[in-house]
Amino acid sequence: MTQPAMRQNLRPVPAVDGRDRADTVVGTRLVEVVVPVYNEQHSLERCVRELHAYLAETFPYDYLITVADNASVDGTWEVATALAAELAPVGAVHLDLKGRGRALREVWGASGADVVAYMDVDLSTGLDAFLPLVAPLLSGHSDLAIGSRLHRGSAVVRGPKREFISRTYNLLLRATMAAGFSDAQCGFKAGRTEVVKRLLAEVEDNAWFFDTELLLLAEASGLRIHEVPVDWVDDPDSRVDIVRTVVDDLRGMARVARRTLAGKGSVDLPGRGRGARVPPGPGRQAVSFAVVGGLCTLAYLLLFLLARQVVPALAANALALAVTAVVNTAANRRFTFGVTGRRGALRHQLEGGLAFLVGLVLSSGAVAGLHAAAPDAGHGVELAVLVAANAAATLVRFVLLRAWVFHPRRA
Repeated sequence: MTQPAMRQNLRPVPAVDGRDRADTVVGTRLVEVVVPVYNEQHSLERCVRELHAYLAETFPYDYLITVADNASVDGTWEVATALAAELAPVGAVHLDLKGRGRALREVWGASGADVVAYMDVDLSTGLDAFLPLVAPLLSGHSDLAIGSRLHRGSAVVRGPKREFISRTYNLLLRATMAAGFSDAQCGFKAGRTEVVKRLLAEVEDNAWFFDTELLLLAEASGLRIHEVPVDWVDDPDSRVDIVRTVVDDLRGMARVARRTLAGKGSVDLPGRGRGARVPPGPGRQAVSFAVVGGLCTLAYLLLFLLARQVVPALAANALALAVTAVVNTAANRRFTFGVTGRRGALRHQLEGGLAFLVGLVLSSGAVAGLHAAAPDAGHGVELAVLVAANAAATLVRFVLLRAWVFHPRRA
């Protein structure tokens, strides 16, 4: 029997494809592990043999290992097909286009397993975490599971540069996207197949941001995400373009934020109740509020400088504050306090407007006092006074938003 092409850009694979054997598994739980690869002819065989040996010896469920070749131009495909011909639970799929997200989308979307997973070919993550990763999914306790290198129980060996980038990226996700998971980029994830397939229809990215977008969508949809601490050793031979990946991730975050603000950041899962999300604590709220406030302050200063060219300082200050106050309230509503949907949005803006008045009174009073004390003060002095006044108003605004406008009993 020949494996039919799952998509137009997939190469049909003969009976050596492990998924052909999925039909013969009856009355048991099946987990499909995908290993996405691109030009990995030298490390692929070692990885697959090590993974296969470990699962065969310790894993209590049936499994398939699928090598997803992302348009490699070396001998990766030949190694993959040779392994699939030799090892019974190993399969191979070839894609004509690159992209880790694209490979996972194609293989996961066509899988008949109960749970789908993936791991990097370098096996940086210790395999002892694999059963704890998939067990909550097989039991129905959770919907997705991720390995976390930032979990307090993890043991991680990597350079300071990658450590800084990883922690900064995940902090940014938590602060601006209200993400509740700790590590979006670890190449060690799994999900219940029926849930994953529903999410895939809404995930747009086909590259490195695929993981993050999938997790943000799942969390916004009320799904349970289980985290497993992992032992992780950095691969010194990694060929990831860090700069390009960072830029693509930031673009992806902006796109997801736009979809979320438009009310399209989640999916409905028929027949399933959404899991209750615990409201974020004051620490995370403060970080998110600070990030939103910092971005709005930059926008405020830019608007003030532009308006100051044509109107007096007091009018420029009022205009800049009014515009950024609306944006600030909307952003904090979604990302800091986790309130979504249109219900109550107008009330939140009106009540947030009262906090805006506090800032207006403080900053306008500071400008008026400056002009009374030093009529010839330049724009630079004006800006310094305004920044100080707005810093004082920021604390008052946060307290009002947290204790009144977006209090859980009201929101």
